[in-house]
Amino acid sequence: MTSDHSETTRLEPGQSLRLAVDAGASLLVMEGRVRIVSPPSWFGDTVFSVENSFDEGEAYLAGRGGWIEVTALTPVRLRGVPQAAPAVPAVSSRVARLVQLLFAS
Repeated sequence: MTSDHSETTRLEPGQSLRLAVDAGASLLVMEGRVRIVSPPSWFGDTVFSVENSFDEGEAYLAGRGGWIEVTALTPVRLRGVPQAAPAVPAVSSRVARLVQLLFAS
């Protein structure tokens, strides 16, 4: 997600929430059932969104960034799951290794 959404969010049936998410962000359904509509996409001249339902224990993973809509189908508790840190590429040359050692804090 674009900010720290690690706190629990509660929604009652019928309530909706719109969230801006980054690609790779996750939303865990801790309790209940939700419907999540993905960010809009283009297919030729047509705009479309994908809609899926998630039950307790399941997680939505954002394939791309944008605004999602979360609608509670039952009383729900949700929690944003932080993204994993990107892997640090291996240093392949001696010069790159020397630079890395010189500027390491």
